[in-house]
Amino acid sequence: MERNARKEIIGIVASNKMEKTVTVTIERKKKHAKYHKFVKATSKFMAHDEKQECNINDVVKIMETRPLSKNKRWRVVEIIEKAK
Repeated sequence: MERNARKEIIGIVASNKMEKTVTVTIERKKKHAKYHKFVKATSKFMAHDEKQECNINDVVKIMETRPLSKNKRWRVVEIIEKAK
């Protein structure tokens, strides 16, 4: 029996002030239930960055993993684009 594939998300690093941890924000467009307009919705995830190479405004790919701490359930897989 094969287990399900882990979720992967692409987002932007919002904070790297912690040791081996970055905060990644994901922005998506969600349809409003009543007015049927598209509204921007953001989610924040704490992700594990083992080598501490992420900087603010980097575009990164994160993957779901086992709980690493109270808030960390994601880890950085790769840095897609470095900040300018």
